[in-house]
Amino acid sequence: MNNLHVSPAPLTALDLREHPLRSELDREFHARPFERLETPRLISHLALLSGAGAEALERDRTQVSRLCAHYGVAPPAPATVHLSVDCGPFRLKWERHSEFSAYTFIRPVVPGEEWFAAPPIELLPRDWRAGLVGELLVATHLALWPESDPPVKAEALRSLFSVSNLNGCQVADGAAMVWSDFRIHPDGFTRILTLDRGLRATQAGRLVQRLLNIETYRLMAMLAFPLARQVGSEITRIESQLADLTGRMNQNAGLEQDHALLAELSTLAADMERITASTTYRFGASRAYYDLVERRIAELRESRLPSVQTLQEFADRRLAPAMRTVKAVRERQDSLSARIARAANLLRTRVDVALERQNRDLLHSMDRRADLQLRLQETVEGLSVVVLSYYLVGLVSYAVKALSKLGLPLNPDLAAGLAIPVVLVAVGLGIRRLRRNLAHPEGSGG
Repeated sequence: MNNLHVSPAPLTALDLREHPLRSELDREFHARPFERLETPRLISHLALLSGAGAEALERDRTQVSRLCAHYGVAPPAPATVHLSVDCGPFRLKWERHSEFSAYTFIRPVVPGEEWFAAPPIELLPRDWRAGLVGELLVATHLALWPESDPPVKAEALRSLFSVSNLNGCQVADGAAMVWSDFRIHPDGFTRILTLDRGLRATQAGRLVQRLLNIETYRLMAMLAFPLARQVGSEITRIESQLADLTGRMNQNAGLEQDHALLAELSTLAADMERITASTTYRFGASRAYYDLVERRIAELRESRLPSVQTLQEFADRRLAPAMRTVKAVRERQDSLSARIARAANLLRTRVDVALERQNRDLLHSMDRRADLQLRLQETVEGLSVVVLSYYLVGLVSYAVKALSKLGLPLNPDLAAGLAIPVVLVAVGLGIRRLRRNLAHPEGSGG
């Protein structure tokens, strides 16, 4: 008997129905890997706000495909939102985010080059750079350089950065040093100098990506700050109007005045809804970007350098106050919306109570009118009995007179007098029966 080796059946052979998102979710965990970077490298990084949606994504992907075609490399696949490809003179890394695209260009360094002397952005075709879609928000040059011996002197750093706002620290447990002033220089770019003190290629790639993320996300987070200051004045105006309205609500000037106040509150509520609609996305995105900045800074594992503020201190001094302002405006906005809703509910309740009081008074008035009508109707019915009886007695009198003319021994006056009670009773009973039939018609179920 032959011993046959039977390999285990693959999972798909078990006739299990696979979730349609399984493969996509697995790819997402491995998407956008860190680059492996050998020191030294020069890096240029751009982030352009090109809008959200499929149309903006397709425009950015088309622009990247043009650059790939220029250098004869494979373009991004139709459904991808990131690409890392070697274009020859430089390496391109493209990432599409919810509302912006990030372009990173990396090139090796020729021996003898100086920091930031020939950034890779200058290697790109001029017409391709001019065709980039969106508004430029982030532009950074990063130099990944081996630490020199002797170490970098303050004079060299002074020529690169603003001494008044210089930030520096050791990162990755002392395996590198990072210097930056986070200012836009005359060429339109900020600068980050990273000195390698023993980084592995994967470590260098992670460090560079985190530094570029910090630079990108700090500016993306700050987009909400001007908006917060702008809507803050509108919120102050609405708060003042609401205080005036609630003061007038206490005067209780009547239903007409309450209707006018309710209309004004509706206008304030509409204004707040407009402000909320225009700020909800940006405020929420700002919070998310700020969280990413704090996370990326924590991942650097900073340690202090003498007499220089760290990146965390820079974020705490400059970025954190702006984010607290945004948070305060968002909380004021939410609180004001709730206060307007409460005031409107109170006023609407008072209007409803006043309307119910009016309706009650109207019903009482209608009851009184119905009672008067009933009494008038009874009076008319009594008069009707008298009138009908009068005419019927008259008819009886005429009939008796006619019979007496024919020779019958009848006294018309006596006959008319005797007919009066009979006619009155008969007419009264007839009208009463008629009224009862009208009040309870046959087949009404009552």
